Amino acid sequence: MFRHTMLFFGYELGNVRRNPVWPLFGILQPVLYLLLFAPLLTGMVPGGTLVDALRVFTPGAMMMIALFGSLFTGFSMINETRNGVLERLAVSQAWRPAIILGRVMKDMLVLVLQALLVMGVAVLMGLRLPLPALGLMLLLMAATGLFAASLSYGLALAIRDENGMSQLVQFFALPLTLLAGMMLPVSLGPEWLQTAARFNPLYYSVEAGRSLFAGDLSDGTVPVAFGVFLVLGALALTWSVRSLRKLAG
Repeated sequence: MFRHTMLFFGYELGNVRRNPVWPLFGILQPVLYLLLFAPLLTGMVPGGTLVDALRVFTPGAMMMIALFGSLFTGFSMINETRNGVLERLAVSQAWRPAIILGRVMKDMLVLVLQALLVMGVAVLMGLRLPLPALGLMLLLMAATGLFAASLSYGLALAIRDENGMSQLVQFFALPLTLLAGMMLPVSLGPEWLQTAARFNPLYYSVEAGRSLFAGDLSDGTVPVAFGVFLVLGALALTWSVRSLRKLAG
């Protein structure tokens, strides 16, 4: 079980090493937002400095990576399903959950490395973070990636069509992004928007990230965000593994 998971994890990491350009492209958008958009927020955040703006905006940019970087990982699986590669793996002697777990572990590791690069840019712009907050933020990124990547693989196995999956992901991505307050805090919006945001799991991860960046490690949003995404991640992972078993028949 553990050996099979590590084998698939190593295989997926090998694919990333052979094509390192795509993960780097994935962080370009959040970095550009940090450079070009965060300075516009200086007049809207308490304190009014660029550091205060980065403290509010950087967690949203990092969750943007976790959401968009992971939700599109399932597209490669659709191609493998069409070519019969995944079906042959599913009927092999390999432990079936390892096929999904290896991919999800690779996605979580790539997310953490991307988050370190984004935080490095924020540090160069003047942001300073305590190490405990940095560690918790990376763990929260990994938990969010666990959910988003598992959901993407589950959707890929259920839909098995690039166009259909693209339409579905884009349909949900925009309202989830806006209601999470990734670009601007939801607290700046009307009361009905703040109420609607509380039904969006990503809202809790962004708010927890802002609490961590503010140095408030004991804020109630932190355990709520970890609890929500660990439960959702476990459910999405179970669904994707069951979908793989159905593929094998």
